[in-house]
Amino acid sequence: MPGNIMVKSCSDNDFPSKLTGQVLVCSIIAAFGGLMFGYDIGISGGVTSMDDFLKKFFPIVYVKKHKATENNYCKYDNEYLQLFTSSLYLAAILSSFAASFLCKIWGRKPTIQVASIFFLAGAILNAVAQNLGMLIAGRLCLGAGVGFGNQAVPLFISEIAPAKYRGGLNICFQLLITIGILIANIINYFTSKLHPYGWRISLGGAAGPAIILLLGSILISETPTSLIERGKNEKGLEVLKKIRGVDNVDKEYSEILNAIELAKQVKSPFRNLIMKRSSWPQLFCGTILQVFQQFTGINVVMFYAPVLFQTMGLGGDASLLSAVVTDSINVAATLIAIFTVDRIGRRFLLIEAVMQMLVAQSVMGATLAKHLKSTDIMPKHYAVVVLILICVFVSGFAWSWGPLGWLIPSEIFPLETRSAGFFFAVSMNMLCTFLIAQTFLSMLCRMRSGIFFFFAAWIVVMGLFAIFLLPETKGIPIDEMKKVWKKHWLWKRCYEDCGEKKLQEKKEDFKIQENLDDKSLA
Repeated sequence: MPGNIMVKSCSDNDFPSKLTGQVLVCSIIAAFGGLMFGYDIGISGGVTSMDDFLKKFFPIVYVKKHKATENNYCKYDNEYLQLFTSSLYLAAILSSFAASFLCKIWGRKPTIQVASIFFLAGAILNAVAQNLGMLIAGRLCLGAGVGFGNQAVPLFISEIAPAKYRGGLNICFQLLITIGILIANIINYFTSKLHPYGWRISLGGAAGPAIILLLGSILISETPTSLIERGKNEKGLEVLKKIRGVDNVDKEYSEILNAIELAKQVKSPFRNLIMKRSSWPQLFCGTILQVFQQFTGINVVMFYAPVLFQTMGLGGDASLLSAVVTDSINVAATLIAIFTVDRIGRRFLLIEAVMQMLVAQSVMGATLAKHLKSTDIMPKHYAVVVLILICVFVSGFAWSWGPLGWLIPSEIFPLETRSAGFFFAVSMNMLCTFLIAQTFLSMLCRMRSGIFFFFAAWIVVMGLFAIFLLPETKGIPIDEMKKVWKKHWLWKRCYEDCGEKKLQEKKEDFKIQENLDDKSLA
């Protein structure tokens, strides 16, 4: 088929498709990139609460932790301990930039494979670390794996999934993140009893999901969009028929060709994304979603759950078990998102969760302010209340801002800026995660219970954003997404201006051509 076929936009119902086993298998295998990410989030918080780990790498923190008179909120305030967690995300920012080019030039599948190799190397380095330098080097490798994986996996799933199932399938990535966190905390619970090498098993366990992803990525198909984008039209058409389960894929194939032809006209996607007014709505919403996702305060729970529960007076075993409870809620709530996001829509889940998380954060802050002072221990029944509130908070996040923070940016950008736009989203996520990971323990020490009110204020802003600035993208084919922005009360202005400018340019071109014709006749 010729590469310049142009067709009218057609609705999702015009694209014949089935939810094939091929799509399910490819989505699940790719989503193991999320399991790698989740495992690391969960494992770092548990390991940093283990005495054997602290004695070897952070002896100052170990001494502070066991001082009877030490401030409850400042036991773990140490910049190097924070660097252990946050260095991963700094590396992820840089690697996601490289991954945005690799996705376009080599394809989504090889980028996923590179992610698994980096993650495997990081897991090995951390497991055998003899000093802080080796430990941080391992974390940097893990960060590179996270950057490549988080850049490629959501794009991969969004491009192979039929539009009416895209939300649920993409949330498999977030589901695997939550399962990874849960598995990590279960492993931490048992390895914390293995002295003095339990922490090595925990950190080395990250090799498991990396190996699964590396081997599984050999089996998955590249996305039709990526194949056609790189000139492999026949292979792309073949894969499209295979993943849709039907032979009549002409309309969808033509839409992909159309999108690719438009993309070829854009020589510099990054410049186009920033300078072109019609790209601003997607760029703003895609990146601000990542800021909001991290400033919900979820990392207070996910990174440092065992540390936080120990701060409230729960023992080491009890704190790790409490983390397992919250992680189980996280997994269950993400499953709810999978089965509801394509039925009730993205915005409803985001707005409902804002109210749920706001109440939980505010009551948690008030409870800690009243019952956890600097040098006493919180009564156990109040600690249980806080644990319940954390579960309420986590469930709201897990069926909304957690998975949709990845889903929405992966589906809103047109093909010509898709890799570049998703890079901005991923890098913003990693930057905010880095900032929270690097500063949380210091913030906890200085702000104490006020840190929960700090995040509650952000949740209010998030709610206003979801209500007024974010359009609904449920059921819209990925290459027809521009129409939701053109109908939005605010963002349509970007397209109206662009339309007027193009019309004026056409008029000017027409006048120039008329003058040339008149001269030639003369």
